[in-house]
Amino acid sequence: MDKIGVIGLGNIAQKAYLPVMASLQDKYEWHLTTRNEEKGQKLASKCGFKHLHQTLDQLIDEKPLAVFVHTPTSTHESVIRQLLNAGINVYVDKPISENLAVVKNLYKLADEKNLMLTCGFNRRFAPFNQKLKEVTNKRLITSEKIRENSPQPVKFAIFDLMIHSVDTALYLIDEPIENVVNHLVTNGDNLEQGYVTLISKNEEVQVTTNLVGGMNLERSTVQGLTGRAEVTNLNILTEFKTGSSTQTLRPDWERNLITRGFEPLILKFLDAVSNTKKNPISPESSILSHKICTDLLKSQSLD
Repeated sequence: MDKIGVIGLGNIAQKAYLPVMASLQDKYEWHLTTRNEEKGQKLASKCGFKHLHQTLDQLIDEKPLAVFVHTPTSTHESVIRQLLNAGINVYVDKPISENLAVVKNLYKLADEKNLMLTCGFNRRFAPFNQKLKEVTNKRLITSEKIRENSPQPVKFAIFDLMIHSVDTALYLIDEPIENVVNHLVTNGDNLEQGYVTLISKNEEVQVTTNLVGGMNLERSTVQGLTGRAEVTNLNILTEFKTGSSTQTLRPDWERNLITRGFEPLILKFLDAVSNTKKNPISPESSILSHKICTDLLKSQSLD
C-alpha cells in the first residue's frame, strides 16, 4: 500500500482534503504532519488516521510516494524543494508561490527529478465547469467572483482569490492568447475590483473579481456560435438557446467536494503518481495562471 503524506492541517485541509483522504484508507497509508500535536491527534482520532508526525523530516523518513502540502504560501518553496530533493511527488495548494521565478524553478526541479508537482486548481475539475469546457466554437468567456464587501490587500487578493477565476478562464479558453489587458481598482492598500481581458484569434475572455459587489457570487459563462452556457456557484448549469433555457442542478446526494472539484482532482493526482504519470494540472498551464496574476500585480505600479 502506497504511503501518502499530508503536511499542514489547517482549515483548507480539514474542509476539502481530509474527508476525501479518510475515505481512501483502504487504498493508501496516510501520514499526517503538523507541529500542533494536540490538533493532529484530534484529527487523526476523528478521521481514523493511524500515522502522525510533527516535522517534515519525520514525514520524509517514511519515504511517502507523494505529499499534499497545505502549509502557508510563504513556506511552500522550502517545503516543496525539500520534498522534491527527497524524491517525493508534491501536490500543493494554490498559489505555489507569489514569485513567478520560484514557480518556474520548482517546476524545473520537479522535471529534473522526474517527479510530479501539481497545483491545486480544483475548479478545473468541477463537473459543470468541465461541461463548459466541452462547448465548441467559443467566442466570449467570462469568469467572475463577487464578494459582498471584503476588500483585501492587493497581492493577497490576487493570489488567494482572483487566481481561481484567472485559472478557470485559462482552462476554458481554447486558443493561444495574443493579448492581455489588466486593470485594478484599489482603495489605499486594498483591492476592490480586478479585471483581466484575454484575447485570442476568435475568443475574448473577461475575468472579474469584485470585492465590493454587494453579494456573494461565482459564475463562469461560455458563449459559442450556437448557444450560451453558464455555471453559477459551481452547482447550477444553465444552457440557453433561442427562445428557451434549461437549468440543471448537481444531484442532491452528491458530495460538495465533488461539486467543487476537490475530490476529482485528488483522485486524479493519486492515480497519476501511482499509475498514469500524467500530471492532472500541466506545468505549462499552471505557470501561465501564475504569470497572469504576476503581470496583474505589476500593472498596479504602472497605473
